[in-house]
Amino acid sequence: MPRPTARVLALLEILQAGGTRTVADLAGRLGVDERTVRRYAGHLVDLDIPVRSVRGRYGGYRLAPGYRMPPLMLTDEEALAVVLGLVAGRRAGLVTTSVAAMESATAKVRRVLPEALGRRLDALLATADFTAPARPVVTAETGVLLTLAEAARDRRPVALSYTAWRGRRSERILHPYGMVAHSGRWYVTGADSDSGEVRTFRLDRIETASTLAGSFEVPAGFDPGARVLSGLAEVPYQHEVSVRVQGTAGEVRSRLPAGTVTIEELDDGWVRVRLRAQRLEWVPSVLAWLNLPFAIEYPDALREHVHAVAARLVASAR
Repeated sequence: MPRPTARVLALLEILQAGGTRTVADLAGRLGVDERTVRRYAGHLVDLDIPVRSVRGRYGGYRLAPGYRMPPLMLTDEEALAVVLGLVAGRRAGLVTTSVAAMESATAKVRRVLPEALGRRLDALLATADFTAPARPVVTAETGVLLTLAEAARDRRPVALSYTAWRGRRSERILHPYGMVAHSGRWYVTGADSDSGEVRTFRLDRIETASTLAGSFEVPAGFDPGARVLSGLAEVPYQHEVSVRVQGTAGEVRSRLPAGTVTIEELDDGWVRVRLRAQRLEWVPSVLAWLNLPFAIEYPDALREHVHAVAARLVASAR
């Protein structure tokens, strides 16, 4: 059952639609008795919201003419946190409320945002693709994120200052096809002037982004999320790892990060997991997280790391 505070806010939402609402109508819509409706109206008055009581046969409550809820005073970062929290939570299946409830809450927040900020967030939601998180979040610069989102929506080129993972800095022009949130990071993918190919860039490595004149067309059927995952799978890593795991492909896939892992079903109730890692130190913890029997095929150096982690855990348990 909704809490009283939620019903008070629901009463305000009904009254903002305009006109005079009878006490009986409000009681029916809120699922309370008429005495409670009057108490809720009093709560709104206490909050300096101009609720007017209308007497007579068709009396009830209405808001003072011309009254509108003031815009939310949020910074770009605060607004981004609120709206993305609602939308990403629904798309990732992390919330148990109905889709209608999530969309209604998002619409309410969006409606009271300043117009300029609202347009920028609309651009982000129109171009963003979400995949399941699997690592701590790496924060992207809000201005860069919103600039690229607008450019992707409007199909405008963007000038970037980018630092690659080895520290090489470059200036390039990108035709952003779409934005993707994956494993706690934001990515932009599109046609890159420097290589002449479709490339993927991490937003936390973009120092500046500015929209340029001109326009471009996105290839028919282009899937930003699939392109980012395939691009991550092609990134060179120092170590190739192969492990046999006793379990189903579904069990293993649900606990390992997408983009760097391939899973092959075997005939004996086991699966072969191949993954790539820049460092082997984190792999034993991933294997422990599976909570399934496993056998290392290669590299041999991984066995040493597993033994070391096991020894530390036993020593801690003692």
